[in-house]
Amino acid sequence: MKIVELIRLEETDQGTMGVLRIDKEVFCCTLEPPDRENEVSRSSIPAQQYLCKPVESPTHGGTFEVTNVPGRTHILFHAGNVVNHTEGCILLGQYFGKLKGDRRAVLNSGNTFKQFLNDVGRQPFKLTVYEVY
Repeated sequence: MKIVELIRLEETDQGTMGVLRIDKEVFCCTLEPPDRENEVSRSSIPAQQYLCKPVESPTHGGTFEVTNVPGRTHILFHAGNVVNHTEGCILLGQYFGKLKGDRRAVLNSGNTFKQFLNDVGRQPFKLTVYEVY
């Protein structure tokens, strides 16, 4: 089973930026909403360990769902660039950047997401979320 870790580095009221490691190697940048006390579709998920399972999303196609999030469902990994694209999910990008003046963006997200799916395969994995800010 792959070891996947999300390490949150910075949080403001505009979003939460971090890095994703796969098997202890940095893989990509992440973008999530800020912590809004686990509010559905508007908050990052609590920092703890989760099981992620492959799912077929009507919107995002084949991806992984973060399961057992208290009071929440449909927390997905997917492509997107800015916090408005998250709906409480985890966006993956090759690097941080600005998009239309928005400092909170991850870029080259589509290709990064495809590589993520390739690297983790279609097997469930454990995700551990850490906060270091």
